[in-house]
Amino acid sequence: MGQSSSAGAAGRSHAMGAREIYEALREQILGGVYETGSQLPSSRGLANDLGVSRTTVTVAYEQLAAEGFIEVRQGARPRVSSSLIGPEASRTSPKRLGPVHISAYGERLRVTPPWPDYLPTGLRVDFRYGDLAPADFPALVWKRVMNEAMGQRPLRLAYDDPRGSRRLRQALQGYLWRARTLSCDLEQIIVVNGSQQGLDLCARLLLDPADHFVIENPCYRMARQVFASTGASPIPVTVDEDGMKTELLAGIGARLAYVTPSHQFPLGGVMPIARRHQLLEWARHNNAYVIEDDYDSEYRYDINPVPPLHSLEDHGAVIYLGTISKTLSPMLRIGYLVVPPELQEVFATAKQFADRHSPVAEQEALASLIESGGYESHVRRVRRLNGERRETLLGALQRCLGDRIAVQGAEAGLHVVVWLNDLQRSRGTALVEAARRTGLGLHLISPLYERHSEEGRTDRVGLVMGYAALSIRQIEKGVEVLREVVKQVQDALPGQGD
Repeated sequence: MGQSSSAGAAGRSHAMGAREIYEALREQILGGVYETGSQLPSSRGLANDLGVSRTTVTVAYEQLAAEGFIEVRQGARPRVSSSLIGPEASRTSPKRLGPVHISAYGERLRVTPPWPDYLPTGLRVDFRYGDLAPADFPALVWKRVMNEAMGQRPLRLAYDDPRGSRRLRQALQGYLWRARTLSCDLEQIIVVNGSQQGLDLCARLLLDPADHFVIENPCYRMARQVFASTGASPIPVTVDEDGMKTELLAGIGARLAYVTPSHQFPLGGVMPIARRHQLLEWARHNNAYVIEDDYDSEYRYDINPVPPLHSLEDHGAVIYLGTISKTLSPMLRIGYLVVPPELQEVFATAKQFADRHSPVAEQEALASLIESGGYESHVRRVRRLNGERRETLLGALQRCLGDRIAVQGAEAGLHVVVWLNDLQRSRGTALVEAARRTGLGLHLISPLYERHSEEGRTDRVGLVMGYAALSIRQIEKGVEVLREVVKQVQDALPGQGD
């Protein structure tokens, strides 16, 4: 099919003259396909692609250069002129004849509250959760295992198993048993592009628009949004210092429950064994599945590791979700699901329909890292580094803010929740904006609560403060700035600072 298509394209291209090439490139430049300063193909390369003579392309390029669209230098590829006016001044868009029609799924996404900018600029210190320090990444080791993976010569370049590389799934099978006492068959493991794709597969396969799902309150907002995007309705269940209050599940009917039992996000509670059994009993009674997000279980400081739900005897309703985003890098986009045997085939099919399979080279590299012991060695190293950052943050908070704050969830993970005792929740936005003006990034806990529920909320400002991407000095400086910003916002209140 590819050969005949190429031949057809070449046949059509032979009819192209210099004028047609000039007009096509001019339209692409004005339309922003080629931005200011970007390179165009070489005359030889474009001539080969279009099936025309190099002279024909050269004539088109000369006309574009004469009109100021491109800059041509001997021995270099043409560039779009740096003095060219932006495409907005020249481009016209065709008007639609009617309203935009998208699916019901698209309409639900259209009204989903937008997520904040991913990489805020101009901040000297950002306590955003989920980021890691670039210096912690094992760059040399990863380069070596990636080179080994890229150097492998398969018999042919072909699509791989949608469940993921067999070698990586075998490595994960052993790692999960060593690190989390989790036993499973190889076919139950599905490698996904980060935990978010794992959640998306669960949502698409387990929920219909008329269904309900149980979600922690507060919770990981992206999980709530991906489940709600199916049209299913959330049932928020309050969280306390021990995680989800599973006694509140009595009488609730739902198709699935999403929980973070090993380290509740964001409050940090660890679900005790009695609640775990209560949750699994609820799932059995409702013929529902429990999605266990074990997102950062590698980081424990003041408490012993807690076995996952999946390690309990009666775990047939549990879908386990893991990721390397908190250990290696969120940029690698590698996660994994451990699904019940009756779901392994449909999850593999859904993964195949979504994107065939995850990138193979990165999977092979991670497998090599786990097999060699390098991954667990790296985890131990970053656990120590993040333990030092945690101690620095807790010490700075105590020194600068003392009894004016309450800290929650510091025993594990890569973030803490800080409650400002003297600042009402209504002042949260003012605090964040004042902090941003000083170059400090703060992130409120309030968006992680169900918008229409006051259950479990406090009237204090709460901050989710991540520390894994910051240096010791940045943490200390950031807390000092936080103290000044809190004072500034308090002084601005009526009757304060007079």
